Order: sequence, then structure tokens, then C-alpha cells
Amino acid sequence: MKIVFLTTYLLMTFTQQNQEPKKTIKYVAFGDSYTICTGTTSEAEHWPNILTKHLNDAGIAIELTYNPSKNGYSTQNMITNELPLLKATTLDFATLLIGVNDWVRQIDIQTYHKNLNYSIDEIQKKLSNKKHLVLITIPDFGVTPQGAGYGSGRDITKGISEFNDIIKSEAKKRGLVCVDIFPITQQMKGNKELVAADGLHPSAKEYAIWETLIFPEVKKLLVN
Repeated sequence: MKIVFLTTYLLMTFTQQNQEPKKTIKYVAFGDSYTICTGTTSEAEHWPNILTKHLNDAGIAIELTYNPSKNGYSTQNMITNELPLLKATTLDFATLLIGVNDWVRQIDIQTYHKNLNYSIDEIQKKLSNKKHLVLITIPDFGVTPQGAGYGSGRDITKGISEFNDIIKSEAKKRGLVCVDIFPITQQMKGNKELVAADGLHPSAKEYAIWETLIFPEVKKLLVN
């Protein structure tokens, strides 16, 4: 009996000593105001930070290494200012939400598509698992009190939907997860609790709602 116990103890000790430490996933959140979460008052209210917390709570060791997103960034701004971080950054997982400022500035859809593809390609080159990139659609800012002022007389919902079709088609083509937040963002219409004080960006409550859609998809992706 003592021999069996000793053998079991030694086997357990050997196994524990030879187990590799759990790797912490390095996460970078790419995007614009909707990823840096303009309209909030603290980083704790940013959906990438909330996502990181919830993933850790679920037993997935992950660290938000960078959130280089900036208010007003277009895909070209991202290429110029965000993607260079990839050269000196360890990256295991990324999210990408970009395009609203391209549309506002009337960048043609072909250029947007080209820049989006380039950005996806560059991020995937850095990832050991090419599928560990989640694309997120652009919200319908046209439903906010100040949204119409940024449409230049165009149909905002229709225009953003066309850009979102590009995002969704690229995700499907590449076998990537795409989280479509567009429909739920239309609930900002007439709901002051979901809109920030500037009347344009989402409130912290709205960003938290987005995270409830993003979290289960990311969790499923990183566990598999």
C-alpha cells in the first residue's frame, strides 16, 4: 500500500514539475473611436477591457497588450499608425473594428475594401493561428442625436450597411469570426442611456452591451 502511494505521489510530482506554465494570450484591439470607446470616462468601461476581464474570469489567461485605436481614425490612419506596432509586438489574438471614418470622409468603397484587406493580411501574418482575429461590424451612428450631421445628406444606415457587407464577406471568405453589432446599435435611437454626452458616440452602457455579443464568440474561438 505504501509503495502504491509513493508511486502515485512521485508520478503526480513529476507531472506537475514538467507541465508547461499556462501561456498568457497577448491581445491587441485595433480600430477607431469605437474601440478606444470615446464617450466613456475610464478604461474599465472600454469593451476590450471588459472582454479581457470576462475572458480571464472564464479561465482564459489573456492580456490586453495594446489598444492603439484613436478617435477619428480611418483605415489609412490605422495602416500608418497602428499596424507598425506589429513589428515589435507579440500577438496571439486581435479584434478589428474600423471603417466609420472612411465612410464619413466619403472614401470610396473600393479603397475601403483594399485598406481593410491589407490590414487583415498584416495582422494575420503576425498571428500563429490565422483564425485568431475577430472582425466587428460598424455601428449605425445615424440613429444618434448628432449622427445626421456627419452624413453629408447621405443615407447613413444604407451606407454603413454597405461597408459592413464588405466586413462580413471578408470574414466569410477567410473563415474568420465576425460579430455583427450593427442591429443592436440601432437601439440607441431615442434612448439617451445608450448615447454618450456628445450625442454621437455610444455610452458606457452601450459599449458593455456590445461586449455581451463579442465575449461568447471570442471565448469559443480561444477555447477551441
